Amino acid sequence: MEAAEGTVNGSVDYKGNPVHRSGSGGWRSASFIIAVEVAERFAYYGISSNLITYLTGPLGQSTASAAVNVNTWSGTATLLPLLGAFVADSFLGRYRTIIAASLIYILGLGLLTLAAKLTSVNLHDCRSTKDATLCAPPRFQVILFFFSVYLVAVGQGGHKPCVQAFGGDQFDGQDPKESKAKSSFFNWWYFAISVGITVTLIVLVYIQDNLSWALGFGIPCIVLVAALLVFLLGSRTYRYCAKENGKNPFMRIGRVIVRAIRNRHNTPSAMPSEEDACLWDRCSEQFKFLNKALLAPDGSLEDQNVCSVNDVEDTKALLKLVPIWITSLAYAIAFAQTSTFFTKQGATLDRKIASGFKVPAASLQTFIGFAIMIFIPVYDRIVVPISRGLTRKPSGITMLQRIGTGMVFSAISMVTAALVEMKRLETAKDHGLVDLPKVTVPMSIWWLVPQYILCGVADVLTIVGLQEFCYDQVPKELRSLGIALYLSIFGIGSFLSTFLISTINKATSGDGQESWFANNLNRAHLDYFYWLLAGLSALGFSAYLYFARSYVYNRERAI
Repeated sequence: MEAAEGTVNGSVDYKGNPVHRSGSGGWRSASFIIAVEVAERFAYYGISSNLITYLTGPLGQSTASAAVNVNTWSGTATLLPLLGAFVADSFLGRYRTIIAASLIYILGLGLLTLAAKLTSVNLHDCRSTKDATLCAPPRFQVILFFFSVYLVAVGQGGHKPCVQAFGGDQFDGQDPKESKAKSSFFNWWYFAISVGITVTLIVLVYIQDNLSWALGFGIPCIVLVAALLVFLLGSRTYRYCAKENGKNPFMRIGRVIVRAIRNRHNTPSAMPSEEDACLWDRCSEQFKFLNKALLAPDGSLEDQNVCSVNDVEDTKALLKLVPIWITSLAYAIAFAQTSTFFTKQGATLDRKIASGFKVPAASLQTFIGFAIMIFIPVYDRIVVPISRGLTRKPSGITMLQRIGTGMVFSAISMVTAALVEMKRLETAKDHGLVDLPKVTVPMSIWWLVPQYILCGVADVLTIVGLQEFCYDQVPKELRSLGIALYLSIFGIGSFLSTFLISTINKATSGDGQESWFANNLNRAHLDYFYWLLAGLSALGFSAYLYFARSYVYNRERAI
């Protein structure tokens, strides 16, 4: 249906009336939404970045048990956005889901603060009485802690897929001016959350390690409360997605698939009309299975139970993402290494930068954030305008070109990491440190900076590109699901990384041989693993390129 002059097609205001372009959406509305997302990332990384330290410290768990608990929680938190997207796109809508998820999030953080406070009291009593039996926290405190962190995961699962999709909804992709702003929005969105994450790694982790865990969990709770109030202030300016005919989008797509299965082996008993035949011819060969959903048993389109053309096209749009999703997993596997083996490398090197001060190995991850914060303005203000002049496209290069370019940088980062690791092993051997893993290898930690910077550049290209692609190329009513699908790439990639590491560890540690991941890194072979990841990245990119070149964008603006 055509939008009235001055209104935005497919969007309504907070009262459900047609929304006027001049008084709604745009950067003004998006700024409220970005603020709440920065606060959410600050809170989430305030837990995830240091969770293993809390588990092995105040909760007294072994390293192995803590690692299992962290991985289980992280995996759950990464996959829950799929559920949150379903709730938002089917029932509550993105705006109400964000509010509900924020309240759950705040409750979880509040209970987490209480759990940390009770545990700190328990530890104080332990130190006072020197009674070892008091050092283990009571079972109630442990249960309260895990209930709290999983409540946070539930809140994050509803919050994460909706906020970014809702932010994108504030720009009309069919308007030339707003189309450019929408593409820019995804860049500055990632810039903002990178700032929030970097502040967390520098400030909040210090508070947790040196001052108080209760304070370290309580501050994110307060910040998220303030962010929710800011988000509510913008309610009258937001653009809300209007559902097509009030139908549940999941039901519409499910109905297409069921109808197609039922009609798959049916042979039409009559020839379609000339109009129907034209419609059938326009359908691509690739989706003839779904095209069956358009036909009635007699070969026509007049059966009241057949699916609409829009329903079939929406289903096709969703299924077309599958090859891109699968071929992006190799990138996600490489992405998972930045917080694990990169850190292990750094821990063995000379980390002194001033007299008496050592750079924490984990703090090197901030170079990814710094690279992101530097490269996004360069990309948005220099690269895009130049490429826009060459290609005449609003975003300069297409979304798929951007994603693929980032994959190339990711592969280069793995090659760089392998070369640096070879240099580290050679240095350890030359100084007779192969069997002295606790002795610092005389090699500066700054050798690792290039691989972190390359990862940051890759993130700006591939991660932001995937965010925009998964948002833009799904049906409008399923954009929360689109963001959830993007997030699931990295969740599954993390699980695949764990599986790959476990398999290689078993395969290389037999017959008295040192595993590639031996505790003594001077006898391990992380360089072999990085070369393997570089190969997987190249293979994944080749498969991605095959599907990306044949991909047909769903909208007229092929950005």
